[in-house]
This record gives sequence, C-alpha cells and structure tokens, in this order.
Amino acid sequence: MFLDLIFAGLIALKGYVAEHVITCLVPAFLLAGAMVSFISRDTIVKYLGYVANRIKSFALAGIGSFFLAACSCTVIPVASGLYYRGSGIGQAFILLWVAPAANILALIYTGAVLGYEMVSARVVSAIVMAFVVGTIMAFVFRKSEQKRIESTDNKIEGKIIDYKDLILILLILVTLLSPNYVVREGPYMHKVVVWAISTVIMVIYALKIKTKDELRNWMRETFFFVRIIFPLLLFGVFIVGIIGKILPQDWIKNFLGGSSVGASFLATLIGAVSYFATMTEAPFVDTLVKLGMGKGPALALLLTGPGISFPNWLAIARVFGAKKAICYVLTIIVLGTFVGWFFGNFIF
Repeated sequence: MFLDLIFAGLIALKGYVAEHVITCLVPAFLLAGAMVSFISRDTIVKYLGYVANRIKSFALAGIGSFFLAACSCTVIPVASGLYYRGSGIGQAFILLWVAPAANILALIYTGAVLGYEMVSARVVSAIVMAFVVGTIMAFVFRKSEQKRIESTDNKIEGKIIDYKDLILILLILVTLLSPNYVVREGPYMHKVVVWAISTVIMVIYALKIKTKDELRNWMRETFFFVRIIFPLLLFGVFIVGIIGKILPQDWIKNFLGGSSVGASFLATLIGAVSYFATMTEAPFVDTLVKLGMGKGPALALLLTGPGISFPNWLAIARVFGAKKAICYVLTIIVLGTFVGWFFGNFIF
C-alpha cells in the first residue's frame, strides 16, 4: 500500500513536469524576473499599489487577469513579481485568484462543455470573489502593507518602461500564452513546438537589445523565484497524487448531489486541495454533473479547482508568508462554499 501511494505521487509528478514545466512555468518565471528587472516600480505603486484608488486598481488587476491563461501554480511567479515590484497585497491576490479561476480561455471552454448558464455564473462569481478577496487581504494586512510602503516614493520619475523592454515582456507573454491559445486540442508536443518557436524569437530579441549585465540581472531575478517556488510546487504535486489515490471516488460522487451547504463545501474543499491545469476542470466537472453532481457544487468546483491547490498553498506561504496564505485559502473556501450554495438554490 505504501509503495502504491509513492508510485501515485511519482506519476502525478511525472505528468506535471512533462506537461507544465516547459510551456508554463519556464515563461512564467522569466516573466516574473522581467517585471522586477524592467518595469518601473513607481508605476506599479501608482496604479496597483497600496495607496492607489482601491476600486480602480482592483478593477485593473481583475480585468487584466482574465487574459492570463494560467493555472494556480503558474500564476504565482507572475503575482509575486508584481508584488515585489510594489503592487498592493489585495491587487496581487486578485491576480492570483482570477487568472486561474476565470481566464478567458477556460471560460470559452467551460461554455462549450457546460453551457452558457454555467460560464455566466463563473464569470460573475469570479469577479465578486476577486473584489472580496482583495478587500479582505488589504484590510487584514493593512499594517504590514503600511510599513512596506513607508519608504516608497510614489512619484513617477522617468519612463514607465522602455519601449524595447515592453516589447520583450510582450514576447515573454506570448511564450506563456500561445501554447494554450493556439493549441487547444491534440498532442502536447504541438504546444511544445509553439512554445519553442515563440521562445526562440524572444531569445533572439533579448540578445539583440540587452547587455550581458542586464541579461545577468534578469536571470538572477528569475532564479530567485525559481528557487523559492519551484521545489514546493513539485512537493505539492507529489502529495496531491497521493491524496488522489486515497480518496474514494464513489464516496465523493454520492455526497456532491443537491445544493446543500455541505455539498458545496465538499466540492470547494476537493477543488482547494486538488490540482487542475487550466481547462481541465470543465470536462472533470461535466463528468461529475452527469453522475448526479448538483450545479451549485459544480460551480464551486469550477472556481476552486483551477483557482487554488495544495501546491499553490505551499508556494504562496513561501512567497507571501504563512499568515497571508492561510487567510487567502480560508477566504476562498468560505466564498466558494457560499457561491455554490447561493447559485444552486437561487439562480440555477
């Protein structure tokens, strides 16, 4: 039994490394390092920082996150890069939530698999939850945020970002997004080919416009995120593989019917622990719905499944601190449970 569990963890780890490291995490880490190296800190502080207008900055973070097709693990380097560059805690955690929970690619696929009603509910729920999460994180950690910005000069001096650096960041974004946007079906190797082509173009451009010292600094910042995040992601995926082996699936299906608070809580908890790559949650939920799962719990799982995961918990705790990770995860579990119950009883 023990060897079976270890084998299940290794299988999960093998699948994760094979399908996510190259096309997802590599460009995500490069993007995080580039944001720290190339984007004006003053600008991020002005538009997304603690002192920025709460409604405008939350809306900017939320809307921008819809276009970032990333899983719960891939988005961490991006959000942490933004945070270390001066973003407020609320705005950074909105990005952490919305990008995996409701990116436009996952929404399109959800509509195709589960229908217009479910995808509409997912959009509305993700937006509302984003503002609640951002507000709670900003309020709970307001003292530490205040200390963090005390030495920050909020005046913008010079350029926001050099246009050459902006093009480079956009090219990195292309390497991150194009595999999922261009290749939606078919062998994974097709995604690798798309990633490789876009990466070669990005590297050639970077070598052309950057000095050796600038490239070295970019790689140093990138490695910082790799060092503190990547090992915990691998450990978390291994543990999730073991959990998946232990959980009795028939028991899960029997307790997810209806629209009770208990069913929504269970669906939220399953989603919060499990790891779903972006877009994989829709067919999984569709299977459970056909087996009798209620629509309310289905919505809760659609949100929390890709939105958070056990590897995500560990990495967030390492990057932002255990207190912030606990507050964020508990907030999502409570909100996911409420959303599933509310939509299941009053909307669907």
